Amino acid sequence: MSTDLNAGIEPFPVSLPEHEVEYLRERLDRVRLPERETVQDGTQGIGLERLQSLLDAWRQHDWRSLERRWNAIPHFRAELDGLNIAFWHVRSPEPDALPLVLTHGWPGSVLEFEKVIGPLTDPVTHGGSASDAFDVVVPALPGFGFSERPQERGWNPDRTARAWAELMTRLGYERFGAHGGDWGAFISTELALQVPERVAALHLTMPLAGPLPEDAATADETEQRMNAKRAAFLGTGPTHVIAQGMLPQTLGYSLVDSPAGLAAWLGQALVGFSDTRPEAGGGVTLAQQVDDIALYWFTRTGASTARWYWEALRWSPRSSEEQNARPVTVPTAFTLFPAEPFPVARRWAERRYQNLISWNEMEYGGHYPGLENPDLLVSELRNAFRQARGR
Repeated sequence: MSTDLNAGIEPFPVSLPEHEVEYLRERLDRVRLPERETVQDGTQGIGLERLQSLLDAWRQHDWRSLERRWNAIPHFRAELDGLNIAFWHVRSPEPDALPLVLTHGWPGSVLEFEKVIGPLTDPVTHGGSASDAFDVVVPALPGFGFSERPQERGWNPDRTARAWAELMTRLGYERFGAHGGDWGAFISTELALQVPERVAALHLTMPLAGPLPEDAATADETEQRMNAKRAAFLGTGPTHVIAQGMLPQTLGYSLVDSPAGLAAWLGQALVGFSDTRPEAGGGVTLAQQVDDIALYWFTRTGASTARWYWEALRWSPRSSEEQNARPVTVPTAFTLFPAEPFPVARRWAERRYQNLISWNEMEYGGHYPGLENPDLLVSELRNAFRQARGR
């Protein structure tokens, strides 16, 4: 088996120059905010009071503490298909660990998986069984975090999945599992389509499937509610998809230059798609939001992450018919969370994911399970891959 170093992969510790941290402090002290919104129902976007609270928390943020946490996890960089990709790679102490690649989406980052790495790689220390151990690989999407920002067209889920397959090869992993939500679900599904013989199983929190026109006639009450929620989201929710999919460069100037603009844009989505009910744990915490926003700011990736939508929307099969024409035969497990903005019924998913081994609907949780419910995500991942291990 190859090792990280002799596979052309280099350690990549994170350490920002102090002048970058000082510059952010100056900019946060000089933000210019608009007047208060004229409605209180959230339909005009993130409210002034909430943004002020977010900016106040960011002024108190300790970036150096985040750097120490980051560098405590083995972090590397490798050139894949001409682009430098940064990733965490943690080998388990257990010799029979299953390799697992975890892929994030927007407005998230590899930080979505920070809290699950320990329990997944060393389950015995975290109250689990050695037979559930994983070797974990967590790459940052092209143009996200410390991965290089693409300078050419073409970095979509298809190309990214090919890069992930190459990364796993160079790490010495012939067979592996894949997990993802948001864009991570697209990339993980592409891996299963491109190299099904290598993907032991999939675990997704966002099925890429939808109803066919004829499903309306046979929809039960649950599916009718799902269709209503999907329609409501398409009517008002995907503003980030439209803006980033159509004018990412125009939007990017504000996201790279204005800390308030970046905080508002990311903070809106981090809260809007999480389960903020108190009984659910309150969703993505303020501290988690600031960590993620600071990462986008210091890596200057507001434009490159927005551009991901422009690329993907010119690639992806959009209709249910187009998706079903590319069936997935790899064993697939789903964990569904109630605050997911675009719900999917099981029978829709079964048409495309034709080897469904698990379908679990949770009582609590949202779009960011690694941030909102890391213990639950660990449990679901362990359960999902037991069959792939032959148990």
